Amino acid sequence: MDPPTAIRSPAPFRPSGLRLPGRTDPGARSRKHPDQPGRPGQRTRREFEYIRPGAVSIIAALNVHTGQVLTESIDRNNADTFIGFLRQLNESIPAGTSIHLVIDNGSSHVAKKTKARLATRPRFNIHHTPKHASWLNQVDLFFSTLTRRLLRRGQFASRDELAAAIDTFVLAYDEHDAKASRWTYDGSPLKAA
Repeated sequence: MDPPTAIRSPAPFRPSGLRLPGRTDPGARSRKHPDQPGRPGQRTRREFEYIRPGAVSIIAALNVHTGQVLTESIDRNNADTFIGFLRQLNESIPAGTSIHLVIDNGSSHVAKKTKARLATRPRFNIHHTPKHASWLNQVDLFFSTLTRRLLRRGQFASRDELAAAIDTFVLAYDEHDAKASRWTYDGSPLKAA
């Protein structure tokens, strides 16, 4: 297996609470024809046809105490890849720190191989989000930001260009936009709408 190509945050990544889903296939795309610049009273015109030269799958961990994100581009979203990412987290977090992972029920997270690995690592405390409730996982807020700020209007000529743009975005996000998560829900029952 190739060594991980993770983005290293400028500050040390020291979480005890992590949110970990994967985002599959943000697609690289470029327009078939260039945009026509806007003029006074007219918006920029964009051709609807585009070319898809490839996609990038990423896995991410969000440090809830700092808001920083650690990402890695992955070729396959399977148990081996997920275990490799957990190894990387284990090495980047100081020994003696308990690690709480909030993950969905994706196949790589609930695979027998993953469960067996985590059973022998008491440092990792696993918390699964309920089915159809991935919105509870705070790293999805980061993926939303990534989509809105970079992917939605971005034009990328190749898969490598998209991966480099994501790497640059994550480093800038960690440096300028990362904020600690603060839950405000006190556990009282919610009112029906």
